[in-house]
Amino acid sequence: MIDLTIDKPRCNCGVFGFFGGKDAAITTYYGLLALQHRGQEAAGIVTLSKNEYGKPIFNIHKSLGLVSEIFNDEKIFDNLLSGTAAIGHNRYSTTGASDSSKNIQPFTVNYRLGNIAIAHNGNLTNAKSLREELVNDGAIFQTTSDTEVILHLIARSKLENPIDQIKEALQKVKGAYSIVILTNDKLIGARDPNGFRPLSIGKLNGSFIITSETCALDINSAAFIRDVEPGELIIIDQASHKVGEYCSQYIFESRVQPKHCIFEYIYFSRPDSRVFGSNVDKMRRKLGKVLAQKHPVTDKDGDKIIVISVPDSSNTAAIGFQTQLAKQGINSRLEIGLIRSHYIGRTFILPGQKAREIGVKIKFNTVKGVLENKTVVLIDDSIVRGTTSKQLVKLLREANPKEIHLRISSPPIISPCYYGMDFPSRDELIANKFKSNIEEIRKYLEVDSLEYLTIEELLEAMIDHSPDDFCTACFSGKYPLEVEMGITKDVYED
Repeated sequence: MIDLTIDKPRCNCGVFGFFGGKDAAITTYYGLLALQHRGQEAAGIVTLSKNEYGKPIFNIHKSLGLVSEIFNDEKIFDNLLSGTAAIGHNRYSTTGASDSSKNIQPFTVNYRLGNIAIAHNGNLTNAKSLREELVNDGAIFQTTSDTEVILHLIARSKLENPIDQIKEALQKVKGAYSIVILTNDKLIGARDPNGFRPLSIGKLNGSFIITSETCALDINSAAFIRDVEPGELIIIDQASHKVGEYCSQYIFESRVQPKHCIFEYIYFSRPDSRVFGSNVDKMRRKLGKVLAQKHPVTDKDGDKIIVISVPDSSNTAAIGFQTQLAKQGINSRLEIGLIRSHYIGRTFILPGQKAREIGVKIKFNTVKGVLENKTVVLIDDSIVRGTTSKQLVKLLREANPKEIHLRISSPPIISPCYYGMDFPSRDELIANKFKSNIEEIRKYLEVDSLEYLTIEELLEAMIDHSPDDFCTACFSGKYPLEVEMGITKDVYED
């Protein structure tokens, strides 16, 4: 089996919550479809309804696979997922057993104050010690997910109000979390004090939505209200819903410096989303413009430069790059030089043929008439292992271009992430393998030139933000939050 995303950072997860309408499950389903890019391994929906005696009950459907595969029967919505409130989750495990159905979220539990369900995007950096403490105190874990740690902390709280219990639990965990929680009568959204991962609030015909990205609002024709602030707890219940309002609290009294994941702008989020207060498309165009300002390309014979992207995540940066080249008086044209197949899954089987014999040709093909005898600038958002980049360059060479220049709209990746995205091991990162020697990486990839954005140039492109607002640990190795020693991929996830 081949993994088509092997040379990219793995997207983390997507969460969606809905409160106050009869189409809770359907709305959540469409929201998860829009968030499919954030996790393609599994998905689930939990709805809140009442039984024949008027008591609140949870209904749940989840499975491995894509959203459209899991929720492929109208009877699921008509019979199984009735209710006026719901939460949903798209999963890509950043660690742990990705093929285990027991790790599929949302997680649900019935405890002394009723039902509670949770969906989580992020990673808890102190999950290992908290889990050990809970186990030693008698807790029995059903999954390998760090998300379950939060559920245990809530369920074991001595406080008498679910909101106070949730708040107490979140005061004990550290790391990255954007979560939605469903109780017997409330929808709660929460974001860690550093705001590593995005979370937004929207409104649809009087109902409220809390979701990872605004594209999940757009698909439902819902209005964007605002971001959930770092460290903020949003509470929606029947009383607040009736007057069209929501309640807001903060997990801690004091505020800390935000540390948004800069990779949300580089790669993770959809370009049509708004995260961290800015449009992703706008930020990616700026990345491309700064890349062209700092690392332009000219043709040695004065001929027109052909700028192409690695579709689809680099399309917007390529637009910004070519636009800036033109402003600088460099004769250039943006072209579609690579065609991507959208009709294969994230992973697939090659029957009777070794993977190395076919390589990226299953996923990409060149437009030879565009590339032949041209100086080509290939724009990509990142390089992880370098294996796919090397195969792409080889594929482009078959179209007989004059030269191939590679430009990357992020710095070299040298460190793993502990806040909700998944890279290979440090030893597998090409920038570590060649000790960040750009010339050696260029030789390995067999391009005529290679340039990355530096960390300083990357932060320069973050218009409307302070450079201090972002986590750049994967590029710098400087982590804004302490990570427990001995934490490994099989200790915590999601």
